[in-house]
Amino acid sequence: MFGRKSKSEQELQEQAALSDRPRGDGAKGRPTPKRRDQEAARRRPLVQNDPKAAKSADRAARREQSMKMRQAMMTGDDRNLPPRDKGPVRRYVRDAVDRRFNLGEMLLLLMLAVLVMSVIAPSIATLFFLGVYVLFALAVLDAVLLWRRTKKGILAKFGEDTDLKGLPMYAGMRSFQMRRTRMPKPQVERGAPLS
Repeated sequence: MFGRKSKSEQELQEQAALSDRPRGDGAKGRPTPKRRDQEAARRRPLVQNDPKAAKSADRAARREQSMKMRQAMMTGDDRNLPPRDKGPVRRYVRDAVDRRFNLGEMLLLLMLAVLVMSVIAPSIATLFFLGVYVLFALAVLDAVLLWRRTKKGILAKFGEDTDLKGLPMYAGMRSFQMRRTRMPKPQVERGAPLS
């Protein structure tokens, strides 16, 4: 008599109260689930019972992430780029390098010519070999001048407190790659104004 009501009686009373309640006042028409029931439904083991299923799920997730990253490297989508290429400052540096012709782009072609000429005509290959050293020195000078110009643009656009760590090497390495092989792909045409 004074004890707790049985669960079935309590549920019947809750359902009766809900049916009397009008639905137009924002009522959801069902009782709020208990917290412990919701937590139990969300609970998952840290290590799955089936190692094969866990491994295949992990492999699928990595493949999905890799596909997104590869697509971002082609389109320049900043959300899925690797941390090395992410951010507006890195994009600015990439655009600064991609909008102009860099001497470093020619270095690989000249080295290839030296290799071919050393087989065909070794005496002429020596001249090409000296040309590689001259071009390398000029390409390094070109990369330094490119960085100085880019640094001024970064500080003007993003402010004096912008972190420049790693950016000179990022710009230099990109300037030594041939335009077609650069990743992320260039998003600006040569000669385009830098925004």
